[in-house]
Amino acid sequence: MSRPARRWPGATGTVAFPVCGWQATAGLLVALLLAGCQTPPSTPLKPDDLQPYSAISLREGDVIRIAFPGAPNLNSTQQVRRDGKIALEHVGEVIAVGKSPAELEKDILKLYEATLVTKEVLVTVESSAYEVYVGGAVLKPGKIMVSRPITVIEAVMEAGGLAEGRAKASAVVVTRTDANTVRRYRLDVKAMLKGKSTLRFYLRPSDIVYVPERLF
Repeated sequence: MSRPARRWPGATGTVAFPVCGWQATAGLLVALLLAGCQTPPSTPLKPDDLQPYSAISLREGDVIRIAFPGAPNLNSTQQVRRDGKIALEHVGEVIAVGKSPAELEKDILKLYEATLVTKEVLVTVESSAYEVYVGGAVLKPGKIMVSRPITVIEAVMEAGGLAEGRAKASAVVVTRTDANTVRRYRLDVKAMLKGKSTLRFYLRPSDIVYVPERLF
């Protein structure tokens, strides 16, 4: 038994298309559209997420002081370069990124061990800067350079504050990528600003804060 043909709007001819096939295709398209519009699941908050960020390892842009108690002429203060290295007198370049100050101390000591009378090297972090991003319904979206622990509210303020009348502050999303794992935190910044929530969510390097717009 032949199936009825469908005529597409605006078509000059009749295209034979089974009714059941057209309905199935339309249903699939609707399902895909709905899936694309769904908000990704929120990551549950853990105690560690509410602690101020403190770097465990050195990052690009960190300024470190290297002190040699037995050879002060070798002392230096320098910034970790984009390639992750620092340059030391007499021994050349050393990789610093990804190492703790204590680990870098050991590496430097090995390089100078034969020439040092006092076998001691001290590495301290003078300043540490990292970037976070704020977008959506704020007045000045973009990258923010941070040199201290910062909360999501402080980041929004640094971005000029919420766009009045447009921002849906009750559904702010922070996206965090860590070791190829993506986490999304849904936060009620509106309640925080009004003092109805005492939650303090601290941001970490490369976090993305998105303030959605209200649907009118």
